[in-house]
Amino acid sequence: MDKIADLKKTILNTLDKNKALNIVSIDLADKSSMADYMIIASGTSSRHIQALSEQVLEKFKNNGIKNCTIEGSDSNEWKLIDGIDLIVHIFNPEKRKFYELEKIWSEMIPKEKIII
Repeated sequence: MDKIADLKKTILNTLDKNKALNIVSIDLADKSSMADYMIIASGTSSRHIQALSEQVLEKFKNNGIKNCTIEGSDSNEWKLIDGIDLIVHIFNPEKRKFYELEKIWSEMIPKEKIII
């Protein structure tokens, strides 16, 4: 198994162990060049969201991804941890429903919209 797939599994396990809700992994390989995978999860409170994002950041750094950071540090509703080939979004349930990232990225993007 390759390094990114192993890291994805580690992140999924970390989120699950720490009581993240509705964890979804989306394969972006044929949909975008920005990353290989996107993981989306929900937290139960602003503290929970912050704690989950810090744990994910630590896992990235422990696995050799040193330049990753937490985006949305001023927000209580959403955090993004960019691990280069693996992106993790952690939302409160209301914001997650509003943005519907799973719906956007799970659907296949028509080829007409890919060609620029």
